[in-house]
Amino acid sequence: MMTNTIEAGIVTEFAQDVRAGLTTQGQKELPSKYLYDTVGSALFEVIGALPEYGVTRADERLLRKHSREIVSKLSSPIVVAEMGSGSGKKTRWILEALCRRQRTSYYPIEISATALSMCRRELGDLDAVSIVGFEREYLDGLLEVAARRKPGQHILVLFLGSTIGNFDRPAGIRFLQQVRGILVPGDALLLGTDLEKPMLQLLQAYDDPLGVTAAFNLNLLARVNRELGADFDLDQFEHIARFNSEARSIEMHLRSKRSQVVNIPDAEIAVTFSEHETIWTESSHKYCLEELLHIADETNFHCAAQWVDQEWPFAENLFIAI
Repeated sequence: MMTNTIEAGIVTEFAQDVRAGLTTQGQKELPSKYLYDTVGSALFEVIGALPEYGVTRADERLLRKHSREIVSKLSSPIVVAEMGSGSGKKTRWILEALCRRQRTSYYPIEISATALSMCRRELGDLDAVSIVGFEREYLDGLLEVAARRKPGQHILVLFLGSTIGNFDRPAGIRFLQQVRGILVPGDALLLGTDLEKPMLQLLQAYDDPLGVTAAFNLNLLARVNRELGADFDLDQFEHIARFNSEARSIEMHLRSKRSQVVNIPDAEIAVTFSEHETIWTESSHKYCLEELLHIADETNFHCAAQWVDQEWPFAENLFIAI
């Protein structure tokens, strides 16, 4: 098996995004993609094992059970591009199913170099798979994969784990339309989506009693300290999870316990927080099955199949580009 990584610098972009998010009028926010540095990626792996958080296990159960059926619906030859591969653990099922009929090129696309390294270690024993990782934003990486396509090849895009839920609905539609714009008819998108469930169950999933999710969220401030020279006092912020009934989403925030000023030298700002003011760090939108059929139509895909986990309501949706 061959592995490689194509890297891109993001430190300047990080400083720019921190500056923009913390100086905006109204609700302060930081992009959720920055939760996944070395520490954050490791903490998210732990979150996936928590009994309160069923998304990761549901995703894995569906892929383990249905990977052969999923692959049977795809045109050959095919290459695999995964936006947000994480450790690559659950991707193994798809790659193993594909390797039964062809050698496979796999392109994980991650903003986190740590996640790409974990992915290479996890999948390094698959001899029929060559791995080229892209340390890129999702669409930039997908464009590079498409540019490498050989005549007659199709692309299977994996977007698993309900990462689409980090976008609000209009932004999610726009993102999928951009993905479709890179693909050609016959290419495929396997989209993981967390489904609606009781509010209490969702709140427990995003604010677990062990405090792992809180540590994951607070690590974002620690990262700003480490990489941008900031002086956030983590003891003066607390993790909170909120259910937004109108948006049908869970929101993660970091709430200031007191009035304070935080200096971030590399972003060239000093940020004033009032007591109880929050930084919005992530949203996770929940879907219903019928809604996903409409999303496919709206983004110029055909939903060829849906597989649903009954233990933790979650769906894998196979979209074929038309």
